[in-house]
Amino acid sequence: LGSLRQLRRLERSHASLRQFLSPVVLQAVGDADWEEVLAPRESEVTVLFCDLRGFSRESERHADDLWNLLARVSRALGVATRHILDENGVVGDFHGDAVMGFWGWPLEQPDAIERAAMTALAIRAEFEAAAHRTAHPLADFRIGIGIASGRAVAGKIGTADQVTVTVFGPVVNLAARLESMTKTIHAPILTDGITATTIKESLSENVARVRRVARVRPYGLNQAIDVSEILPPESEVPELSNQVIRTFEKATAAMFGWGQDVDWTKAFELLNEVPADDRTKDFLTVYMANLQRTPPPDWDGAIALKSK
Repeated sequence: LGSLRQLRRLERSHASLRQFLSPVVLQAVGDADWEEVLAPRESEVTVLFCDLRGFSRESERHADDLWNLLARVSRALGVATRHILDENGVVGDFHGDAVMGFWGWPLEQPDAIERAAMTALAIRAEFEAAAHRTAHPLADFRIGIGIASGRAVAGKIGTADQVTVTVFGPVVNLAARLESMTKTIHAPILTDGITATTIKESLSENVARVRRVARVRPYGLNQAIDVSEILPPESEVPELSNQVIRTFEKATAAMFGWGQDVDWTKAFELLNEVPADDRTKDFLTVYMANLQRTPPPDWDGAIALKSK
């Protein structure tokens, strides 16, 4: 009887913790010591930030009905958390109208990057489907997603008074910066170079496609980074065919001097062959047009961003 009562207490404890800890964390803990499993440690992780677009507008429109607004925002963030958990990720934190998830802790996940990519594409697909249904609760929301990979400290992190299971390190900041860049570059999902290379090498184009978009110097940072976009398969976005992607990448190679001499005239001409629906090309063509399609004398192959 004592063993049965202890088992039931453990089951109730796990049931209540499911609201606070991701299933992959509970699975890792099992019957082990909580403090030992959740203790902060360095791990190779992939971090995903997903931010809601349209939250400020909806807040203004529904200022007199905050409960309904909260329900809609919770449902929108629930889309992101559900897909993170479906791919055995950890929901690390909520930041207002954004959610952060990560892979690679508490257990090593050799396919962490692939899982993050699949999560991002699934979130994008669900929001785009809702956008075409005017009565859908998520129809007025859009998303921006940033993904970065690297070494970080993951586990139970906080102060002496309060802790949370999350991840800490420069890679987290980079993922957040990439998410913010989606507004400037007009691409729903952006990644760093490490993540992009792994996806390109390990996932078929029938699952996910990658195109290198630009080399940028984030606001407040000295080091430039290569930024890539994750795209759904050609069958889902036929207007951005594989041929269009190849043309786009020829243009960016000429603009940034990737494997060839810098030639902004050629880059501009190639970008004009990309369909007008591709707003990502606007970020590049407008930048070149403002400089009369001529690299400035101090051009070092990176676009300096003016804000976060």
